[in-house]
Amino acid sequence: MSPQLVSHITGIRSATGATTQGWFVGCPLTARQFVESNPEQAIDKIVQAGQLAQQLGAEIVGLGAFTSVVGDAGITVAQALDIGVTTGNSYTVATAVQATLEAAELVGIVPRQAHATVLGATGSIGRVCAQLLAPQVGALTLVARRRPPLEELADALSLGGSQVDIQTDINQALRDADMVVTVTSAVDSIIQPEMLKPGAVVCDVARPRDVSQQVAEQREDVLVIEGGVVSVPGNVQFNLDFGFPPQTAYACMAETMILALEGRCEDYSLGRHLELSRVREIDRLAQKHGFSLAGFRSFERPVTEEQIDKVRRQARR
Repeated sequence: MSPQLVSHITGIRSATGATTQGWFVGCPLTARQFVESNPEQAIDKIVQAGQLAQQLGAEIVGLGAFTSVVGDAGITVAQALDIGVTTGNSYTVATAVQATLEAAELVGIVPRQAHATVLGATGSIGRVCAQLLAPQVGALTLVARRRPPLEELADALSLGGSQVDIQTDINQALRDADMVVTVTSAVDSIIQPEMLKPGAVVCDVARPRDVSQQVAEQREDVLVIEGGVVSVPGNVQFNLDFGFPPQTAYACMAETMILALEGRCEDYSLGRHLELSRVREIDRLAQKHGFSLAGFRSFERPVTEEQIDKVRRQARR
């Protein structure tokens, strides 16, 4: 199939009074096809989707889910289009770390005394998550498949005085983790119920999910949250049911809206190395325009006070 117009988005209104509108454009490939097919073919289809957005009148395109990780993470796509392109990863990082720290405190974890783990730490999102978390936690474990990039990142974080360890074995890395941010590009679930410490908070930013549904079914003593779920200002109508409550969206979508509201229709979060300065900038712009965390969700459902209390009590035992 060729890329398709899915819906018209209306009603986005900034706290400053600025407004914008947009479109959802479907890029019809499965997650496995994005990862396992010829990258050039996948990128070509993403470019076609971007060209359709241009024809509709868009001035900036946000690449969501696997369209943002194929090839060089948006750089080639940006070069092929006449409008701005972002992966949305900068705001995704900002909201994921904020949500993880807030959820940890709710279940009784003191972040500065906690052991945090980042899965997919050498990826574009994982690297900056690690940079933001390192000075705010007691100890940090970085996890990825290859040791050399892990060692390079760990050395850089250690220079700032943080206690950093590296690991390529997920089971070992999760055994003592109080807080987990997982942002791998795995096609299938990699975190199973038996891997997690009682009382742990897991922020799953990956799509498809890194955390197995069985964790929610079998581990009442663990809190799994979705990273990057935000409230959109105004009376936004997405005209598409993508599983979220009204007026909320993924942070990657929100970053595109924020840049449009700010009049910054330019290339932003591209490539394998996000800039920490841009993560902080987009977080500041989000607050300016009235975007904020939309509470916590877990496996498509709102996290209740009862769930949080149950995790807190189970962890104490």
